[in-house]
Amino acid sequence: MSQAPVPPESALDSAPEPARPRERRQRVQAAETGMTVLKGLARLGGRASLTALAAHVNESPAKVHRYLMSLIAEGLVDQEVATQQYHLGLEALFVGVAAMRQADPLRIGEPALIRLRESLAVTCFIAVMGNKGPTIVRFEEPGLPVTVNVRVGSVLSMLWSATGRAFLGALDEAPVEALAQAELAGAPPEMRALLDRDDPIGALRREVRAAGCATVKDTNLRGISAVSAPLYDHTGRPCAVLTALGATGGFDVSLDGPVVAAVKKEALAASVALGHAVA
Repeated sequence: MSQAPVPPESALDSAPEPARPRERRQRVQAAETGMTVLKGLARLGGRASLTALAAHVNESPAKVHRYLMSLIAEGLVDQEVATQQYHLGLEALFVGVAAMRQADPLRIGEPALIRLRESLAVTCFIAVMGNKGPTIVRFEEPGLPVTVNVRVGSVLSMLWSATGRAFLGALDEAPVEALAQAELAGAPPEMRALLDRDDPIGALRREVRAAGCATVKDTNLRGISAVSAPLYDHTGRPCAVLTALGATGGFDVSLDGPVVAAVKKEALAASVALGHAVA
């Protein structure tokens, strides 16, 4: 039986020794520190002095400076000669652009829908603003769904649905205002009476902004209540609305209730995932 060939001594002498566990740990720790410095710079607005950055990441200026030199060598950080401040480099910009291209509110918001459906056993959906109004683009129902006549593709009211009110409160734009004004002009007297007499649209906006969400009870669909909260992208613009709804008798829309808390929490988490900077 033939034996496996034995490599020459020169090859054995030149073969690199396997990294020891301690060396591997040190490399991992170094990488983690480098990422901490890079993330710290990003969270300081992408530009900072060495002193400010060191204080932010709770490391010594000398240590942070060493890591900054490595990040500069890789193009992830640059330094402005005039001010000596460090700022994110071109390679960091490429990474950010690639991440923003993946920041789709439907993809990022879908796990929130599933969590709301499972934790609260409610019907929930994501809507975006279309040219005719808020339009449902993703819909989830629990095992025992509430019967509603809305589905994917349904366009909702700007004034009477929680979804529309959430958009109204978050989007201060002419097309949204025009949709709301047109709906108000065509509303029957009994529906108009549910709104503020002097400033119906402005009052709705202020209410939503103060609460951070919109709630309705039997206004858009009889017997149905809903809670909605906007999702914000990296520019701070509302790009979608997350809504949970249920039968009025067993669906709590109070601002200090569990449904409002859950919807706002999921909307905030999705906004952060979309790159929104929370103050």
